[in-house]
Amino acid sequence: MTPVWFDVSTPDAARARRFYGELFGWPVTAIDDTYALIGDPAAPGGGIGQAGPDSPYVGLVVYFDVPSLEEALSKAEQLGGKRTLDPVGLPDGNRMAVFTDPDGNPVGLRQRA
Repeated sequence: MTPVWFDVSTPDAARARRFYGELFGWPVTAIDDTYALIGDPAAPGGGIGQAGPDSPYVGLVVYFDVPSLEEALSKAEQLGGKRTLDPVGLPDGNRMAVFTDPDGNPVGLRQRA
């Protein structure tokens, strides 16, 4: 399975935007004060978001496409994973969710509309 998106969730999104923008030369397109797309504005590869006290994770999360979020989350839980973000809708019509594997590593899932 190929990664389809990544997010960097951080307590200081402005700092992370500057850091990764300068380090990799990524274009950074702010959506609002809490989230920015990174990469080609026509086809971004990821985002940098502001982590708050209720954020389901902090750090880097890689997302993978799945046909069904619920089936993938259920299977992850059966295998010892833990759901950390229930499915939510995205502005583009897709849906996402996040779980942690048995070692606590966050993993993102995306279901296309």
